[in-house]
Amino acid sequence: MNSLKPTRDISAEQEEPKDLVSHHQSDCPDLPEVNEQRSLTKKKHHCCDQCGKHFPKMSKLERHQRIHTGEKPYGCDQCGQHFSTMSSLKSHQRIHTGEKPYGCDQCGQQFSTMSSLKTHKRIHTGEKPYGCDQCRQHFSTMSSLKSHQRIHTGEKPNGCDQCGQHFSTMSRLKTHKIIHTGEKPYGCDQCGQHFSTMSSLKKHHRIHTGENPYGCDQCGQHFSQMSSLNTHQRIHTGEKHYGCDQCGQHFSHLSSLKTHQRIHTGEKPYGCDQCGQHFSHLSSLKKHQRIHTGEKPYGCDQCGQHFSHLSTLKKHQRIHTGEKPYGCDQCGQHFSRMSTLKSHHRIHTGENPYGCDQCGQHFSQMSSLKTHQIIHTGEKSYGCDQCGQHFSQMSSLKTHQIIHTGEKSYGCDQCGQHFSQMSTLKSHHRIHTGEKPYGCDQCGQHFSRMSTLKSHHRIHTGEKPYGCDQCGQHFSEMSSLKTHQRIHTGEKPYGCDHCGQHFSQLSNLKTHQRIHTGEKPYGCDHCGQHFSQLSNLKTHQRIHTGEKP
Repeated sequence: MNSLKPTRDISAEQEEPKDLVSHHQSDCPDLPEVNEQRSLTKKKHHCCDQCGKHFPKMSKLERHQRIHTGEKPYGCDQCGQHFSTMSSLKSHQRIHTGEKPYGCDQCGQQFSTMSSLKTHKRIHTGEKPYGCDQCRQHFSTMSSLKSHQRIHTGEKPNGCDQCGQHFSTMSRLKTHKIIHTGEKPYGCDQCGQHFSTMSSLKKHHRIHTGENPYGCDQCGQHFSQMSSLNTHQRIHTGEKHYGCDQCGQHFSHLSSLKTHQRIHTGEKPYGCDQCGQHFSHLSSLKKHQRIHTGEKPYGCDQCGQHFSHLSTLKKHQRIHTGEKPYGCDQCGQHFSRMSTLKSHHRIHTGENPYGCDQCGQHFSQMSSLKTHQIIHTGEKSYGCDQCGQHFSQMSSLKTHQIIHTGEKSYGCDQCGQHFSQMSTLKSHHRIHTGEKPYGCDQCGQHFSRMSTLKSHHRIHTGEKPYGCDQCGQHFSEMSSLKTHQRIHTGEKPYGCDHCGQHFSQLSNLKTHQRIHTGEKPYGCDHCGQHFSQLSNLKTHQRIHTGEKP
């Protein structure tokens, strides 16, 4: 069996490398490594004429020489990027294909390159092979070590091409560049808000989770951010290092001092890119921008209503708690808002500080003046994004938008019925209490709603402000006009579910339905006979009275 095996020409195999070695050694520079390690040279007989490094194969030498020549012959057909080795191209192509062939046997996580897998495994092993020779701190990756060493050297090799500022790491440069680009790649999956850095997103997430991981060891209070904890701890220490050279006031934070100094300088560095308005505080700008974005990140856990400001949420929550911390020292009445208390005080003082420059009329509240001024300007600046209708007041727009959302957040604690407006709930409450606070000064009759009193007043005044544009007939109430207009349009929106007949008025439908039900609610007090309609009862009663129409 051994005679069948092919024989090797050993002499030929030994002679050929001698020629290659002698040839390549003659081309190599006279380096100490070449002279001292003859045995290694026999194995690595292909020499780089740039740096003297040896390789066992010509193909590896050629690959190495591309470091010196900069040649990148392997191109990606997806994005056109070029590489010096085929293996680098293959690794790059996994970005496009999403392929991750290297898996971690500890946690199952997959990676596109073997080097990424090896780096990842150090999480499990705790290995940190790269040590700093300045402070002996160790790192799991060479890149982390290099970044760390810049602390000692002060090196900042990564420069911004927009403003020239330099940074010690590429990641910090990228974060900085977002200031110029305005890019916000990190989005919140709870509310959709976007942030320029991952750390800002993580801080924001705590609004939704309620997480407060940073605790004060003095009083036990917890905070969502370390900076907030540091700020808080100065309450206990009383430390205020930062003094204003204008007025001598001291602050515990440099940022607070800088903000304070804008009072003296009038500086407003934070500008809105939507309307151009400027603010002295970044927080004020962020609050303002919610007008444009419509963002309402603060939600009520009682009714689900959302608000653009935390302070507005706190004020709203007093509706549910009934808290009224602001008391009037004149009459003892309490209010949920300080602004409401100030407005109330003017009842006692008679003060009307807000005057209209068109007609000279004065008002106790700025909001009342602004509402009044719309009479002169006719301005309707608040538009509904659902139907395009415009309103002169924000409150009117909000009331209108409930038509589209169907939201009814105000509930009656007596019967459970819900309403879209607080004012409607208050009016409804009077059904249970029997309260009728609005009295007619003509006849003394009282009503539970102001609108009902106004309609009643027209009986005395004869006013009919609602006119039909078809025939010119006028009515004292809008509902009467709408009912009348159906004569012209032929509209009959009220249908009988027994026979399908339709009517223009709900009262006519109710009268008609008595034909099917047999109901006769109108009784004669003379003979006890009953009728389905009031008009039939009146006709019948003439038999007893002898009246002739």
